[in-house]
Amino acid sequence: MASILVLSSAPSTQVLPALELLSHQVRRIPAEATQLIGAPESDVLVIDGRVDLAGAKSLCRLLRTTGQETPLLLVVTEGGMSAVSGDWGIDDVLLAEAGPAEADARIRLAIARYEASAEPSRVQASGISIDEQSYSAKLHGKPLDLTYKEFQLLHFLATHPSRVFTREQLLSEVWGYDYFGGTRTVDVHVRRLRAKLGDQEQIIGTVRNVGYRFNVYDDEADAAAG
Repeated sequence: MASILVLSSAPSTQVLPALELLSHQVRRIPAEATQLIGAPESDVLVIDGRVDLAGAKSLCRLLRTTGQETPLLLVVTEGGMSAVSGDWGIDDVLLAEAGPAEADARIRLAIARYEASAEPSRVQASGISIDEQSYSAKLHGKPLDLTYKEFQLLHFLATHPSRVFTREQLLSEVWGYDYFGGTRTVDVHVRRLRAKLGDQEQIIGTVRNVGYRFNVYDDEADAAAG
């Protein structure tokens, strides 16, 4: 049995009726980040996005950027499903009409994924240090001021060092298959990321007519020479 905390500011209706048919312990609080202060511990946070989709997106992203590690499940209507993308910071999405079997499976899988990655994980290469738990990155010990998407792009490339990815592959892996923008989005984010890397911008390499890769250097001298 899981402990589930539902964040919703909608009138007292069931956000996910299927939960009533399951044995999980469910509590509900207003959909505000400040409400989590002093709130009971939970295994999963369920965010209500049925009515205020923009507000739900902002809340999900705020929870992630402030270090919330509990799995986030977003509940939306059929019409809201198409607006959800990878940069929301959620772990899974459910239709409000989902049945108990589906809801239970997604809850269990979200918890299992969280437990599998509970140990702090860091990526270190070419002077870059990435903390997956705090969504932060440093270059030679100096914090990098990255947007959420820039962080995701750097993280993806750094975890696949020296491997070349096409723009289409990066768009799919980092932005998600349902992203409607073009591949120029990748170029723009690579340019911004390189600008923040300063004189170490060559860490993100370009393979002409193919795409991008994370260049691996043994030390700072190699990076400067590259």
